Amino acid sequence: MPTHPYTPPSVRRIFFDRLTLNARLGILEHELQAPQPIYIDAEFDARTSQRVNDEDIATVLDYRQLRDAMIEECTQGHVNLLESLVEQVAQRIFQDFPAIVRVRLRIGKPEAFADCAAVGIELEQSREA
Repeated sequence: MPTHPYTPPSVRRIFFDRLTLNARLGILEHELQAPQPIYIDAEFDARTSQRVNDEDIATVLDYRQLRDAMIEECTQGHVNLLESLVEQVAQRIFQDFPAIVRVRLRIGKPEAFADCAAVGIELEQSREA
Protein backbone atom coordinates (compact mmCIF):
# COMPACT_ATOMS: atom_id res chain seq x y z
CA MET A 1 0.00 0.00 0.00
CA PRO A 2 1.54 3.34 -0.99
CA THR A 3 2.09 5.97 1.64
CA HIS A 4 1.29 9.58 0.95
CA PRO A 5 3.30 12.34 2.61
CA TYR A 6 0.31 14.64 2.98
CA THR A 7 -3.37 14.10 3.57
CA PRO A 8 -5.49 17.21 3.13
CA PRO A 9 -7.81 18.06 6.01
CA SER A 10 -11.20 16.47 5.68
CA VAL A 11 -14.32 15.76 7.69
CA ARG A 12 -15.55 12.29 8.52
CA ARG A 13 -19.18 11.92 9.53
CA ILE A 14 -19.96 9.30 12.14
CA PHE A 15 -23.63 8.46 12.58
CA PHE A 16 -25.84 6.48 14.90
CA ASP A 17 -29.26 5.37 13.75
CA ARG A 18 -31.83 4.76 16.47
CA LEU A 19 -29.64 4.06 19.46
CA THR A 20 -32.20 2.82 21.99
CA LEU A 21 -31.92 3.11 25.75
CA ASN A 22 -33.96 3.84 28.86
CA ALA A 23 -33.67 7.27 30.46
CA ARG A 24 -35.18 9.04 33.43
CA LEU A 25 -36.77 11.92 31.59
CA GLY A 26 -39.85 14.08 31.88
CA ILE A 27 -42.05 16.13 34.18
CA LEU A 28 -45.21 14.01 34.26
CA GLU A 29 -45.89 11.83 37.30
CA HIS A 30 -45.36 8.52 35.47
CA GLU A 31 -42.11 9.90 33.95
CA LEU A 32 -40.82 10.77 37.40
CA GLN A 33 -41.46 7.22 38.63
CA ALA A 34 -39.63 5.08 36.08
CA PRO A 35 -37.24 5.26 33.14
CA GLN A 36 -38.72 5.35 29.65
CA PRO A 37 -37.30 4.34 26.28
CA ILE A 38 -35.72 6.98 24.08
CA TYR A 39 -34.28 6.82 20.58
CA ILE A 40 -31.19 8.74 19.54
CA ASP A 41 -30.22 9.52 15.98
CA ALA A 42 -26.91 11.34 15.81
CA GLU A 43 -24.35 12.65 13.36
CA PHE A 44 -20.91 13.83 14.35
CA ASP A 45 -18.53 15.59 11.97
CA ALA A 46 -14.92 15.01 12.95
CA ARG A 47 -12.13 17.06 11.40
CA THR A 48 -9.11 15.00 10.47
CA SER A 49 -5.86 15.35 8.59
CA GLN A 50 -4.54 11.92 9.47
CA ARG A 51 -4.70 9.01 7.06
CA VAL A 52 -6.49 5.92 8.26
CA ASN A 53 -4.18 3.10 9.25
CA ASP A 54 -6.23 -0.08 9.12
CA GLU A 55 -4.00 -1.59 11.81
CA ASP A 56 -4.36 1.28 14.31
CA ILE A 57 -7.70 2.37 15.80
CA ALA A 58 -5.97 5.49 17.15
CA THR A 59 -5.92 6.93 13.61
CA VAL A 60 -9.71 7.37 13.70
CA LEU A 61 -12.29 8.60 16.18
CA ASP A 62 -13.51 5.45 17.93
CA TYR A 63 -17.29 5.51 17.65
CA ARG A 64 -17.57 3.19 20.66
CA GLN A 65 -16.42 6.11 22.79
CA LEU A 66 -19.06 8.40 21.26
CA ARG A 67 -21.75 5.81 21.97
CA ASP A 68 -20.58 5.38 25.55
CA ALA A 69 -20.61 9.16 26.13
CA MET A 70 -24.17 9.49 24.80
CA ILE A 71 -25.41 6.58 26.91
CA GLU A 72 -23.70 7.87 30.04
CA GLU A 73 -25.05 11.40 29.57
CA CYS A 74 -28.60 10.13 29.04
CA THR A 75 -28.63 7.69 31.96
CA GLN A 76 -26.69 9.42 34.75
CA GLY A 77 -29.75 11.02 36.37
CA HIS A 78 -33.21 12.46 35.88
CA VAL A 79 -33.65 15.33 33.41
CA ASN A 80 -36.96 17.20 33.27
CA LEU A 81 -36.94 18.46 29.69
CA LEU A 82 -35.96 16.72 26.48
CA GLU A 83 -34.58 20.07 25.29
CA SER A 84 -32.17 20.06 28.25
CA LEU A 85 -31.06 16.50 27.57
CA VAL A 86 -30.24 17.10 23.91
CA GLU A 87 -28.19 20.18 24.86
CA GLN A 88 -26.35 18.26 27.59
CA VAL A 89 -25.41 15.50 25.17
CA ALA A 90 -24.10 18.02 22.62
CA GLN A 91 -22.04 19.82 25.27
CA ARG A 92 -20.58 16.52 26.48
CA ILE A 93 -19.55 15.53 22.96
CA PHE A 94 -17.83 18.86 22.32
CA GLN A 95 -16.10 18.68 25.71
CA ASP A 96 -14.85 15.10 25.38
CA PHE A 97 -14.04 14.99 21.66
CA PRO A 98 -12.00 17.98 20.40
CA ALA A 99 -12.02 16.68 16.81
CA ILE A 100 -15.83 16.96 16.63
CA VAL A 101 -16.78 20.19 14.85
CA ARG A 102 -20.52 19.63 14.39
CA VAL A 103 -23.22 17.59 16.06
CA ARG A 104 -26.73 16.81 14.96
CA LEU A 105 -28.79 15.04 17.60
CA ARG A 106 -32.37 13.86 17.44
CA ILE A 107 -33.79 12.35 20.62
CA GLY A 108 -37.29 10.93 20.57
CA LYS A 109 -39.72 9.59 23.15
CA PRO A 110 -41.64 6.74 21.47
CA GLU A 111 -44.16 6.34 24.29
CA ALA A 112 -45.14 10.00 24.70
CA PHE A 113 -48.31 9.74 22.58
CA ALA A 114 -50.31 6.74 21.42
CA ASP A 115 -51.11 8.32 18.05
CA CYS A 116 -47.55 8.89 16.79
CA ALA A 117 -44.36 6.85 16.57
CA ALA A 118 -42.37 9.35 18.65
CA VAL A 119 -42.06 12.97 19.64
CA GLY A 120 -38.69 14.56 20.10
CA ILE A 121 -36.19 17.34 19.74
CA GLU A 122 -33.52 17.81 17.10
CA LEU A 123 -30.49 20.01 17.67
CA GLU A 124 -27.75 20.89 15.23
CA GLN A 125 -24.77 22.74 16.63
CA SER A 126 -21.26 23.60 15.50
CA ARG A 127 -18.27 24.05 17.73
CA GLU A 128 -17.56 27.71 18.40
CA ALA A 129 -14.36 28.90 16.78
